[in-house]
Amino acid sequence: MQTDRMCNDVSHSLTRRDAIKASLASVAALAVLPSGFRPLTFLGEANYLEAATRARAWLAATAQRSPQGLTWAADPLNAKTESYDLYNGMPGVVLFLLEYAHATGDRQALDDAAAAARRVYSAATGTTAQSENMGLYTGVAGQTYVLHEVYRSTGDRKFLDAVQWTLKMLKAYAKPAAGGAQWSTTVDIISGNAGTGLTLLYLAERLHDDELIDIALRAARHVATLGIEEKGGLKWAMNPTFARRMPNFSHGTAGVAYFLATVAERTNDAQLLDTAARGAAYLQNVATRTENNGWQVFHSEPGNESLYYLSWCHGPAGTARLYERLGRSAKYKALRAEVPRLAQAIVDSGVPEQSPGYWNNISQCCGNCGVVEFFTSLYRTTGYEKHLAFARRVMDNALGRATADGDGLKWTQAENRVSPNVVIAQTGLMQGAAGVGLALLHLDGAMKGRADRIVLPDNPWPSGLTS
Repeated sequence: MQTDRMCNDVSHSLTRRDAIKASLASVAALAVLPSGFRPLTFLGEANYLEAATRARAWLAATAQRSPQGLTWAADPLNAKTESYDLYNGMPGVVLFLLEYAHATGDRQALDDAAAAARRVYSAATGTTAQSENMGLYTGVAGQTYVLHEVYRSTGDRKFLDAVQWTLKMLKAYAKPAAGGAQWSTTVDIISGNAGTGLTLLYLAERLHDDELIDIALRAARHVATLGIEEKGGLKWAMNPTFARRMPNFSHGTAGVAYFLATVAERTNDAQLLDTAARGAAYLQNVATRTENNGWQVFHSEPGNESLYYLSWCHGPAGTARLYERLGRSAKYKALRAEVPRLAQAIVDSGVPEQSPGYWNNISQCCGNCGVVEFFTSLYRTTGYEKHLAFARRVMDNALGRATADGDGLKWTQAENRVSPNVVIAQTGLMQGAAGVGLALLHLDGAMKGRADRIVLPDNPWPSGLTS
């Protein structure tokens, strides 16, 4: 078995992002230091808040200011990588700053988040508003979520007004499709209807907007019609034109079925719940068992049926979300027992020790931090110390792979499996220091009994603040 924790070659390379998104012109760099900033002495791998503070320091040193607000390039050494998607762009840094302010009371971090959110709003409202730009991790849905989180943290109603404006765009671009509605022909969590629909559900609960629930329901009903019968269940393609089928969370069946199950939970739609369960059945029927009764699902077909990832994008850490969600229903409560089995597959893989098949990535998407977030959530949910111990073990490995840069910490890694020698220290959420910092703060919070401020729309574990 080859255990590879890197994202695949279709997903998220900087080259691909440059090709599909217009980068804004860079502005002069200016370090924005945390209030009360002092030179840091790292006190050991277990001091997760200290490490998050040093990630904050590196992000402060790589920030760019202009009269329009605060921003970051994904790669601070390449101004052309500045972008406004949640996956790799500067909105992910905003989320880290909000969590950091919540954990530490640092007012400067909150002010910086608000300054950066002004740029997020400009990007969202200045978009050409093509339907392909509506996604959670690639476009307007993710930007809307970030703006709402800034409103929650600051109470500044101008950000709530911004949310209402971008929601109008999301509503307008939900077009009729067979059985319901769609924003694009892509259905996945990253950029497709599943991620956008989950964002609407998240915001509907907080804004008390039933129209958002209705749109998400119509999107789910359309997505349900696209399931393909196979192996005693259903599977979904990312979109009709992409030949490879990726069964796990970010681009495939697990994520799509998770969306259906989430809508079913919110609306009591029994048909959608059963359709989601058929997706879960397909995954179990094609799974590979591990030595201690764990199981995992291959990366993609055709050609990668013997390739296994471990983290959020294509591994058990992401796929388990489907079974957590389905397991909350009375009809499918037995499926919740699959969550610890998926966790066991990660433990059985031998991580975080490196091996020839263990690629150089520590990210939320594909690496250490996605695993840490999963096991931290399991610890919060169950109270089992073994989950906390494993989360700490994987995080300590990530900290051991950090690079000191002045008073800050950064993580130089290979983002893509197919380009293992292309290594970059990035700033963003799913492949950079903001994501590492967020995982550090969530782990620190779990150990100290502090609720999370930031819980993404595709996360089923109730560990966050509701206000």
